[in-house]
Amino acid sequence: MRSTVQRSLITSTVFALVTTLPFSVTHAVADPAPDSQHVPLPDQFTTLKAGSRGIEVHNAKKRLKDLGFPPGNLSPTYDPALRMTVWAFQKANGLKPVDRIDQPTWQALLHPRRVRPLVSYGEPARTEIDLRRQLLTAWRGGKPVLVTHISTGARRSYCEKGHCGFAATPLGDYRVGARVPGWSTGILGSMFYPVYFNGGIAIHGSTLVPRYPASHGCVRVPLHNALDLYRFLQPGVPVYVRRSEAPAERRPKARGEQRSRIPKARPPKAPHRSYRHSSRPGRSTGHQTGRDGGSRR
Repeated sequence: MRSTVQRSLITSTVFALVTTLPFSVTHAVADPAPDSQHVPLPDQFTTLKAGSRGIEVHNAKKRLKDLGFPPGNLSPTYDPALRMTVWAFQKANGLKPVDRIDQPTWQALLHPRRVRPLVSYGEPARTEIDLRRQLLTAWRGGKPVLVTHISTGARRSYCEKGHCGFAATPLGDYRVGARVPGWSTGILGSMFYPVYFNGGIAIHGSTLVPRYPASHGCVRVPLHNALDLYRFLQPGVPVYVRRSEAPAERRPKARGEQRSRIPKARPPKAPHRSYRHSSRPGRSTGHQTGRDGGSRR
């Protein structure tokens, strides 16, 4: 009888801890199960947004930190740092970034996707930048240790303070070069703990990191992640800039639908030869402009 009562008390205690502190136990980051979109959630998982306060905000921050998405401090307040951290987590889990922790986000927090590398040949310690999803992932020992929201080159021409150029973050394989501690002010603005990896293009903290590409070419990161990245990005660490492929949308095949037949290739027609003008190649009239010598913010 005594053992039955003890088992009942232990079960009740564990159930109370799980329902009140849902993220006190670290979950493994695994691939989503087929039914992970239909995980039942307790009624206490309400929508959190700017201005929300309480234990649920703290638990969400703790869970994000455990999963490698640093939210800054672990206060019970939904602050701007948490807002951008939620964006990063939502994008990494195939969700549209929104300004709240809603039910799909809670479900993803319970059953997150595995963070997968952009390059298969990357060194164990490296940083990967995804221009499509606007995400930066720092890897150590072949494992992701920090994932953050970013804002890269806006892909537009600009002229500011007598400095003109095209705002772009080029694709490629690079390595960390110069590093500047603290705040640094240049022609195009201020940078927090900038780490240069491609000429004047740097990874740096910024007070303005919107959900879309908005920089002059640099990789903006939230201020609360700038120092950790500065410490991680030592000279020589590889930086891979890629644009991940969007997931393919699968359209269900209609009943009775047949595969479309691919027409056979026909040999090309012989080009029409004209003798009026000479086809002698001429000299190109275009001119190539050099890269910006200044820092792109």
